Amino acid sequence: MFIEIRVPKDLKEWGSYYDLRWRLLRAPWQRPRGSEKDEIESECTHAALFFDGVLAAVSRLQKNSDSEGQIRYMAVDNTFQGQKLGKRILAYLEEQAKEQGMTSIVLDARENALAFYEACGYEVFEESYLLYGVIPHFKMRKTL
Repeated sequence: MFIEIRVPKDLKEWGSYYDLRWRLLRAPWQRPRGSEKDEIESECTHAALFFDGVLAAVSRLQKNSDSEGQIRYMAVDNTFQGQKLGKRILAYLEEQAKEQGMTSIVLDARENALAFYEACGYEVFEESYLLYGVIPHFKMRKTL
């Protein structure tokens, strides 16, 4: 088993990266392709986790301020669920945040992911928004 976490390196990998985000985070709610991206993609730190050369998980760190980062678009391919890959990509982005001088990370977690983030040291501090009118989110924070 070989695990590598890095920024996608070419157009094919970027295509796979965004496709995984769309398939897991947007397609189940009939959202169009393109809805898995936003206007600040080029300003963010992207992480793609490859498991034996296959893209298995993705996530992104954005800088909200000099001291605060935000994790967004976290997705682990269903084929690779339960192998602690989410924890690995999250730890990678936390290290990237520290290297960029951030001292805390916030995120908006879907209700079904609360236990995962709590196990990684994040705490809920308020209810957030209702995505597509049906998916409750909660604001979580971790001090680095």
